[in-house]
Amino acid sequence: MAGLDLAEITEVKYLINSPYTAYCRSIEIDTFIKGKKMSLGLIGRKIGMTRIFSENGESLPVTVLDVSHNYISQIKKPETDGYFAVQVSFGKRRASRVSKSEAGHFAKAGLEAGSRLREFRVVSEELDNYQSGNAIEISIFEIGQKIDVTGTTIGKGYAGTIKRHHFSSNRASHGNSKAHRKPGSIGMAQDPGRVFPGKRMSGRLGGVRRTTQNLEILRIDVERSLLLVKGAIPGSKGNEVLIRPSIKHAQLAIEEKNGKKVNA
Repeated sequence: MAGLDLAEITEVKYLINSPYTAYCRSIEIDTFIKGKKMSLGLIGRKIGMTRIFSENGESLPVTVLDVSHNYISQIKKPETDGYFAVQVSFGKRRASRVSKSEAGHFAKAGLEAGSRLREFRVVSEELDNYQSGNAIEISIFEIGQKIDVTGTTIGKGYAGTIKRHHFSSNRASHGNSKAHRKPGSIGMAQDPGRVFPGKRMSGRLGGVRRTTQNLEILRIDVERSLLLVKGAIPGSKGNEVLIRPSIKHAQLAIEEKNGKKVNA
């Protein structure tokens, strides 16, 4: 703990005693102590996909994200909440759709009701730059930066094994009768006499929370608050997504700074 101030020790103590899984706990503690790279992100809305051309004429597929209307609704500190975080409000919501408790929460920050609230863990030094009620500018990101985008994938409904798990279909002819897309056997004999848990079968496909990591920001439209991100992200048009600085890219930078060997 050498070189840490009291606030950082309090923060780490909370993380160690938090009910998170060991994996998440280890990542957050490592990020806070070694790298101090946990940073503020943005909530955005997926507009759709298009393409842009590089200076060399190369066609690049990009996803357009609208990150306007991001405001700080609350600053969280260990003295009152047990940890450091910035709560961000995104979008707008009709007053008739807001409960009294939510209306009071937004009124305390001097904001209109937002459609979504999200928290971003930050280190104690970053809290001095933020104030409740302020807008978060798109300038916190820069061109060429690597980001992680979290969203809900497109729901496909009930799907079979070929679509859901990429199974191969059976023969189209030569004696095959009504078994072209069937999954085949799912069990064994009287011993064990059951289907093992985790067996890949038909079922609900899509509609789950997923994160695409290490996406590159190719362009930033400051006037319209748009991010043009290389490649695809989870979700359909109009879905809300969470945009954060890449955790893997930050960890590689920490290892390179400390002189550790980085696996390519």
